[in-house]
Amino acid sequence: MNGVLEKISQIGIVPVVVLDDAKDAKPLAEALIKGGVPCAEVTFRTAAAEESIRIMTSEFPEMLVGAGTVLTTEQVDRAIDAGAKFIVSPGLNPKVVKYCLEKGGPITPGTANPSDVEAAIELGLDVVKFFPAEAAGGLNMIKSLAAPYTQMKFMPTGGISAKNICEYLAFDKIIACGGSWMVNKELVAAGKFDEIQNLTEEAVRTMLGFELRHVGVNCTDEKEADSVASKFDNLFGFSKKVGNSSVFAGIEIEAMKAVGRGTNGHIGIGTNNVVRAKNYLESVKGVKFIDDSAVVKNGKLVAIYMEDEIGGFAVHLVQK
Repeated sequence: MNGVLEKISQIGIVPVVVLDDAKDAKPLAEALIKGGVPCAEVTFRTAAAEESIRIMTSEFPEMLVGAGTVLTTEQVDRAIDAGAKFIVSPGLNPKVVKYCLEKGGPITPGTANPSDVEAAIELGLDVVKFFPAEAAGGLNMIKSLAAPYTQMKFMPTGGISAKNICEYLAFDKIIACGGSWMVNKELVAAGKFDEIQNLTEEAVRTMLGFELRHVGVNCTDEKEADSVASKFDNLFGFSKKVGNSSVFAGIEIEAMKAVGRGTNGHIGIGTNNVVRAKNYLESVKGVKFIDDSAVVKNGKLVAIYMEDEIGGFAVHLVQK
């Protein structure tokens, strides 16, 4: 997968932006970054698109800004000259796709059926847009397309919202979802960028689904660990289960058979996607992680510890 598309996959959400006035580009980009989504697809539906891309990329070089609704090679040139890092089109125009590939930039053309996907494969693509997602059959259609075309990945756009984004992103052939619900045109026109930031933060937290999974208690030995777990079992009915390195009481309490990470123990925070959660906490919240604590299963990151303790507890992300 192209490096830019890999970064988009780590973010998970691509806000689809329609700007009528380039003066809104800077405050909107700032709101998206602060909200946890340093990415935007600025559609070429308005005369302000090119200048908006130029402003966003110059003011915020760390942001992944792309051009959407690109229909011609001339628009490709204008978008790339303005600083666009990726190109998105509503349909699959072989001429436009070939031109982008010659330029060396990633393009995700729109697809909606097997013939579109086969045309994309013939052009050498491994990621396509699926549009209009809900109207074209939604997640079930994407799963049907992914079955025979096993190497293809999708970026659905159209009808995606806070209500269904987690369902889409749970399918491993989907790298990210495009959506406009957090960048409503009326909010942009009214200059309500604080509200856009809040909606973006809400979208990120919905996508990541953070929740407390368990608390690990440091014990000196197996006997103490068994005693701690037994008490929680006896008092609250948290069924005891003995493991190799710990004794669980339900899924909430993990009594360690020896002193582990953290002054007092550790806290496991569940998330829908450890890679995206790690990327968000690093890039937006400034969190550092302990690389050698990473747990990878079947090529997928499923757990990793943060560097700093909180209240005497080590904290790690864990895949739900």
